[in-house]
Amino acid sequence: MAVQTQIAFDFDNIEQPPLPEKKRVVKNEKVIVLPAEVSVVKQKSTRGRKSLKEMSAGVDLLDIPEDEILFQKMYYSIGKVAAMFKVNQSLIRLWENEFDVLKPKKNGKGDRLFRPEDIKNIQLIYHLMRERKYTMEGAKEFIKNNKKADEKFTAIAALKKLKDFLNELKANL
Repeated sequence: MAVQTQIAFDFDNIEQPPLPEKKRVVKNEKVIVLPAEVSVVKQKSTRGRKSLKEMSAGVDLLDIPEDEILFQKMYYSIGKVAAMFKVNQSLIRLWENEFDVLKPKKNGKGDRLFRPEDIKNIQLIYHLMRERKYTMEGAKEFIKNNKKADEKFTAIAALKKLKDFLNELKANL
């Protein structure tokens, strides 16, 4: 039978060099070094759903040309249409499947080609869903029941342009 002995080590007397400082990597944040202080500014994430405040702020930034310019071309690609409304192409495809008023032509490759009338209908759908916060079903019902919805929408668009013009005129005074 072997005798086991226990050995104890005492490290309190040994000087240990300081550990190197660890660098922290933080995603989606910027570290701004100011004289005598450090502040962290959180960067806005580009993923996920937009808040209602962000969506309503982006409504005024649509890039839809005037009717004279819009009707000069016969067809617009889905990429151009999505860029006009600042939405994803997948949303345009979803609206095409959900709303009967959208019937884009398809070429031999299957690319969707939107006519200016389709763009006007997308503008109406965008107005209902993004500005007036209708649900998909509510917007379908509105378009189906209100055949004169396009006329109302045209009047609303004209009034918005007039309001923008008057606000600009007021700002220049």
